[in-house]
Amino acid sequence: MKQDEPIVDMITHFIDIINGFKGFDRKFTNGELVSKILRSLSKDWNSLRMLIENTKDVNTYPLEELYGTLMTYELNNVETKEKTRRIKEEMEELPKRQIALKSTNDEGSSNTNMSDEEFDDLVLLVKKWRGFRNNR
Repeated sequence: MKQDEPIVDMITHFIDIINGFKGFDRKFTNGELVSKILRSLSKDWNSLRMLIENTKDVNTYPLEELYGTLMTYELNNVETKEKTRRIKEEMEELPKRQIALKSTNDEGSSNTNMSDEEFDDLVLLVKKWRGFRNNR
């Protein structure tokens, strides 16, 4: 299976190959077919493959049920990836807030004439610093 190949295309290709073997009188058991499909899945499917191999009897697992499981997994996985992509795009579009504080060259003098805007910036900086320290 190719990395981004839809599961329906992979199943169709698989069925074509199996039908070709039938022309040469080569028959496969259900367990062999299920095992071959599971082995042919790309690494994106590892979690589902392991789940099926560990919870189902591969020799008796119906091929049609496997097809349905694979299609359902692909549909859910595509929706999850799409949601994750949309969230990332939205996060990148949000403006990033930056705080700039004025500095003075007077080391010994205290700045008691702080404007309300400067005071708000300082309060915001202290809150963020405290939040950063608490999250570590």
